[in-house]
Amino acid sequence: MEFAGALRQAIQSSGLTLERIRHRLGRRGLTVSVATLSYWQRGRSRPRSRTVVIALEEILQVPSGTLTELLDDPAHAVAPVRGPAARGGGGAGQPNAGERGRGVRDLWPDPERYACLVGQLDRSGDHRLERLSVHDVFRLDEARRSWTLSVRTVLRAVGDDIDRVVCVHQTGNGAGGDPAGLVDVRYCRPGRIRAEGGLVAFELVFDRVLSTGDTAVVEYELGPVGQPAPDSYDRRFSHPVHDYVALVQFDGDRLPARCYGFTAEGSSSPRRRLGELWIGTSGSANLAVGAVRRGIVGIEWEWH
Repeated sequence: MEFAGALRQAIQSSGLTLERIRHRLGRRGLTVSVATLSYWQRGRSRPRSRTVVIALEEILQVPSGTLTELLDDPAHAVAPVRGPAARGGGGAGQPNAGERGRGVRDLWPDPERYACLVGQLDRSGDHRLERLSVHDVFRLDEARRSWTLSVRTVLRAVGDDIDRVVCVHQTGNGAGGDPAGLVDVRYCRPGRIRAEGGLVAFELVFDRVLSTGDTAVVEYELGPVGQPAPDSYDRRFSHPVHDYVALVQFDGDRLPARCYGFTAEGSSSPRRRLGELWIGTSGSANLAVGAVRRGIVGIEWEWH
C-alpha cells in the first residue's frame, strides 16, 4: 500500500490522466488498462512487472527508484515473523518474503527480538495505512539520567476496516534500568503491549474503524525511561512517511556543544551526518525531513 500511495501522489503531481499514462505506456510497447492503473493507485492490486514500473517512473518524472524500491519492500514483508508462509504472491523480480522481512528487521539492533515482539501483535492493517506525518519530541532531563518521548502521528487509510496501528521503539540497551512505560495516549486507546531487552512494541486502537480515505491522529508518550541517556535519538522507518519532524529538548542550563542530524540505512550501517543543528535559547534543536522512504533518521549531540 506504500506503493499505492506513492503512485497516487506521483500521478497527481504529474497532472496526467490515467488515459494519457496508458497511452504513453502503450507507445513503449507496454499494455496496461486504465482500470489496472486505477487499481494500482488505490492499493487493490500491485504491478507484477518491474519494466512497467520503471516506465511509470520515467513517464511521471519521479526519481529512479521512487516506485520500484517500494515494490521490493511491501509492508506485509513482516509476515515471516508470524510463520513460514508469506501472505500474497510475489511478482517477477521481487525478492522472497524472507529477504524483504530481513530488510525491515535489520533496522533494529536485535532483529530476532524485534520479530518476536511484533509477531505477537496485530499488524494486519499496517500496510493499508499511509503515514502523512510523524512528529517526535524527545526530552532529556537535567541530570541526563532519564528521558521521555512524545509522539504525534497522522495516518490515512488506503483500505477498509482498519482499527489499529503498531508502534515499535528502542527504549534502552537491554542491560537493566526502568522499563519504558506507555504513560499516556490521546485520540486512541492502548491495545496489547510487549517489551523485552530494550524494545517495546504496542498497538494503538483508533477511536473508530477507518475506511478508505479516512484519517486518524494518534498521540502517545513513553517514559520516563530511567537509563543513562544516550547521546542521540533516532526513529526507524519501516514505512514511508511524507513528513517527519524530530525535536530534542535539553532540560537545565547545560547544553551540548554541538548537535547534528543524521541518517542510516540500518542499525549496523554507518551514520551520514546531515549537518549541524542550531540549539536555540529554549534549549532545543529540531530536524525536519520530507519523503522518508525507509531507514533511520535522528539527532546526535556532543557534550563539552
